[in-house]
Amino acid sequence: MKQYVIDGFTLKDYTALKQYFDTYLEAATVGGIYWLEIDPDILTHIQAAHKDCGPHVFALMLEENALSCELLVRIKTNIRCDCMAYATVEQRNWLVDWTDAVLEKLSICI
Repeated sequence: MKQYVIDGFTLKDYTALKQYFDTYLEAATVGGIYWLEIDPDILTHIQAAHKDCGPHVFALMLEENALSCELLVRIKTNIRCDCMAYATVEQRNWLVDWTDAVLEKLSICI
């Protein structure tokens, strides 16, 4: 699995991220996993056409010392569909920018 991973968190960093994610993201049924809805403006043509599959999301796994962001665009309604795919360059950059902005907002320096 392709991922964007940030590690080296302190317990204070983890606590701040968990509180932020609990407030602003949807938690998955598996502990530590959160769904980050992708900006609809950067969906591929296939993803945008599959409105019934939406929202399209990235899975973020928060652990005490690391955050792993899958680079797979997922859907929550089905296990498999043609609109699931690895992130485009634009989607990948959006995810990295979003993650970096959250770290900056929370004053987490890695």
